[in-house]
Amino acid sequence: MTSKPENIMTIQRFRLLKKCCIGLGALASAMSLSSTPAQAAGDLLVAPTRVVLDGQRGTEVILNNIGSETATYRISLELRRMTSEGRLEDVSAEQENDIERAAKEMIRYAPRRVTLPPNQPQAIRLGVRAPEGLPDGEYRAHLLFRAIPEARSVTEQNAPEGGFSISLTPIYGVTIPVIIRQGNLQATAAIANGRMEQQGDGQALTFDLSRTGDRSVYGEIRVTKPGTSEPVMVARGIAVYPEVGQRSVTLPVPPEVAAQLKGQVSVEYYEPANSGGGLIAKTDMVLR
Repeated sequence: MTSKPENIMTIQRFRLLKKCCIGLGALASAMSLSSTPAQAAGDLLVAPTRVVLDGQRGTEVILNNIGSETATYRISLELRRMTSEGRLEDVSAEQENDIERAAKEMIRYAPRRVTLPPNQPQAIRLGVRAPEGLPDGEYRAHLLFRAIPEARSVTEQNAPEGGFSISLTPIYGVTIPVIIRQGNLQATAAIANGRMEQQGDGQALTFDLSRTGDRSVYGEIRVTKPGTSEPVMVARGIAVYPEVGQRSVTLPVPPEVAAQLKGQVSVEYYEPANSGGGLIAKTDMVLR
């Protein structure tokens, strides 16, 4: 799961989300669908895939059932920490620190369980209740949207004669970070040690992405060649959270792109368009 982009979607599903949300004028001020990525798992589509709350301002997250049957989803708050490889690992109640505990206590959300007919959107309201004297810093928890499988009756007809059968039902879930920023926080980033590596039957572009400051950095990676304006490769949803100062990023490279990456390239790290789209970091490297 190393450096797997957080904002993964298909154009078809994104258009479906826009169509289903037409007429929800109250939500238009909370999010811009033209610039807000979505994440899908199973028949559940969630937008946006990342929420940043400053001060007491609240917002909404849209769930959409893109399946053909009515489905029920449970919403819960989880804690996850980033590793130096870019993975997000679960944090148990015994492992949580003061910052993580404060994040869980501040975040308010409702409803906590929804049942959606096919192609039916639902808004989940998010807010913050920060305590007096909250120290400056970035606080983060993760909202988990998990499908609740429909209970099915077990009959003797389901089992082979003289025995029994087992039916496995996959449970899908989508997780998005909810970030609270207290105070005037700043961060910078740098890219180093770029190289091409073998990954299974293909290749991958690997580099170190470091962060300094008191908040996370988040954005998209663009790889360009000298003399060209269009990127050869783009990877969205790349973050470095405050618990790590540096992480490894590994981006699988399609075979048709691998040959283009040979030689001099520029690797650039940009903020998302809805956050200004500014350049966070850039480096030139030679790939072999």
